[in-house]
Amino acid sequence: MGHLLDDRLDDGHHDHHHDDAHGRVGRLVHELAEMFGFGGHSHDAADQIDDALEANSAGRRALWISLVGLGVTAVLQGVVVVWSGSVALLGDTLHNLADALTAVPLLVAFTLARRPSNSRYTYGYGRAEDLGGIFVIAMIALSSVLACYEAVTRLLHPQSIDHLAAVAGAAVVGFLGNELVARYRIGVGRRIGSAALVADGLHARTDGFTSLAVLLGAGGVALGWQWADPVVGLVITVAILGVLRSAVGQVGARLMDAVDPQLVTRARESLATVDGLDEVSELRMRWVGHHLRAEVGITVPPRLTVTEAHDVAHHAEAHLLTYVPGLRAATIHVSPARAHSA
Repeated sequence: MGHLLDDRLDDGHHDHHHDDAHGRVGRLVHELAEMFGFGGHSHDAADQIDDALEANSAGRRALWISLVGLGVTAVLQGVVVVWSGSVALLGDTLHNLADALTAVPLLVAFTLARRPSNSRYTYGYGRAEDLGGIFVIAMIALSSVLACYEAVTRLLHPQSIDHLAAVAGAAVVGFLGNELVARYRIGVGRRIGSAALVADGLHARTDGFTSLAVLLGAGGVALGWQWADPVVGLVITVAILGVLRSAVGQVGARLMDAVDPQLVTRARESLATVDGLDEVSELRMRWVGHHLRAEVGITVPPRLTVTEAHDVAHHAEAHLLTYVPGLRAATIHVSPARAHSA
């Protein structure tokens, strides 16, 4: 018999208020702390429920903040482009603008993910987030092509750069802006389990590398090495391709329903502590957007009544939701032991 279990624990005992200003500021401070490597993760059941309720809003908040941050960075660099006439800095500015705009499809995906499931999309719209990840990969690939094209063009047709100090300063601003946004996106993406948001953070990091290329190239030009700018640009193109490979691996694995094997191990360990459970006959897990779902087959002693078997299934679901990070729903199928062995 199959038993579909609710994805919440003791709902009536936890009353969280998420809309007050203090709570929003506190969550933002927590996310910034995680961005720089401070703080930790709680596996308390109530905290996991709270994470489930806030995951979409946290993702949208990260995208809006990064959109504004990269927009300001691009505007500042654009002013220096007009002043100096630097083609390399113009390319970097365009990269930053493109990176900022990648937030738009992900914002659409996060908005779609809020829609409830229906008779057509019975698992909801969480997969829209993974489709957004494909767009991010396309943008990283485009950045690598543009970076390579600009480097080769500059190598074949060297150009002088005016106001090198201003160009170098704008390059530093570009790197810092992209790196801060990258850390923020990647930190929030990993916390809520969003491969698309992590990939978008990696994309911001590639544009930070491009900014460093502008800085190093400007330094080389100041020393009289006209070839420095394009050569460094080619090196950065290789670095961008490395980030692209990583992003393809993450988003591709998510589309193929891959999960961390440690999560599967943790799930089996949590089920092993359930009283009355004989064996875990089947265990499947997959991500739907940034929510993890599980489908579990268990066997129980044949002497148990339907009610007792139901209680075992309920306890199994409770253990999974409590001890498996990111898990939001579980479907438990219960069979008598001898039926499974037959």
